[in-house]
Amino acid sequence: MRAHPIDRPADLDIVRESYDRVADNYAHMVLTTGMGDIRGYPWLKASIDAFADTVSDLGPVLDVGCGPGTVTGYLAERGLDVSGVDLSPRMIENARRLHPQCRFSVASATELDLEEASLGGVLGWWSLFNLPRDILPQVLAMFARALKPGGHFITGTHVGDEDFARTEAYGGVPVRWTTHKWRPEQFVELIERAGLHPVAELRLPPDEHSGPSLVVMAKRPA
Repeated sequence: MRAHPIDRPADLDIVRESYDRVADNYAHMVLTTGMGDIRGYPWLKASIDAFADTVSDLGPVLDVGCGPGTVTGYLAERGLDVSGVDLSPRMIENARRLHPQCRFSVASATELDLEEASLGGVLGWWSLFNLPRDILPQVLAMFARALKPGGHFITGTHVGDEDFARTEAYGGVPVRWTTHKWRPEQFVELIERAGLHPVAELRLPPDEHSGPSLVVMAKRPA
């Protein structure tokens, strides 16, 4: 049994079913348009490259909320010992099809059983915004415990003052999930409270596809 159990989100099953419904459309969108692929976003790619350079010699890396495995596959190409996990079984089916060289499994961020100081790096790349506000701190604390001293965490999320209840996505597919938005200073404070030390912060303005966003990289103190 996990030493620090995390509360189960009340909408976990609804969110999982929603992502199952959009999984095929999302994977197709990434392949055909490049939207969601960091290779087409210089600042995001630079962030992931900096993360990869930092953790390359620190041990295994876990991509939490990996979706169809786009970033997982990119990090594997860079030589990292990386695996991916996602709430949605259908997302994982797509990830295994598109990136057969990588290891993937199905689980929520709230269901992971991670050993203390077992990982060199953890990603929460636009995958934590569905977590309720009282549960995200628990997940961040789990990541902090799972990192080796000197290990790094990188995350990207949506910025704003109000949450957004989404009812359709990726081609008009019906979904039910909440995008929990944070002010940058609030989000960084959560990461610090979890026991991690922020080392870099990137704030991005809104574009034609989404609102403002934030990337933070932080490390577990040695």
